[in-house]
Amino acid sequence: MPSPTQRALARVPDRLRPFLVRHRRLVKFLLVGSGCFVLTTVINFELKFTVLERKPVVALTVATVIGTVVSYVLNRRWAFRAAGRKREVLMFVLVSAVAIAVNDVPLVVSRYLLDLREPYIGPFEQEVADFLSGMVVGTFVAMLFRYRAMRRWVFVPPAGRTRAEPVPVPATVPPEPDYAAPGMPPDVP
Repeated sequence: MPSPTQRALARVPDRLRPFLVRHRRLVKFLLVGSGCFVLTTVINFELKFTVLERKPVVALTVATVIGTVVSYVLNRRWAFRAAGRKREVLMFVLVSAVAIAVNDVPLVVSRYLLDLREPYIGPFEQEVADFLSGMVVGTFVAMLFRYRAMRRWVFVPPAGRTRAEPVPVPATVPPEPDYAAPGMPPDVP
């Protein structure tokens, strides 16, 4: 029985399948990251419009920390499939701390250096500037940093082991079974 990944890849166009198989770790990382991006965005807005209304950088930092913890679990179990080690956890915390700071820098620049905040601009423009700087630019730059750092320092295979081999994928999608009654010719288009 094929795995869920193999079943999903069987539905991908033939010309795209080799690329996805070759870069499967990146694809998984991006899927985990997009889910954590949505989670971080929701938490950020909830905090920013309730208890941390006057502290947008703190709201983004708290939301990013929560998203990072979820990201660690999913990346460790699925994208990188690494075994737990004390060094791995320590390196993840260090890389994540740097990535959270990287994520916050564009929002700090937008809010406090460029003064894209009330009373200098309207509330709607402030929220757009916060979203674009903190959630879009900050998350994108932090994502690039995290991917490289995770592969290089966090989720490294133990000494003597190489990275996992590619997932075997059928070259073509198997044909649909013919449900014609015994003795009846199959339908021909």
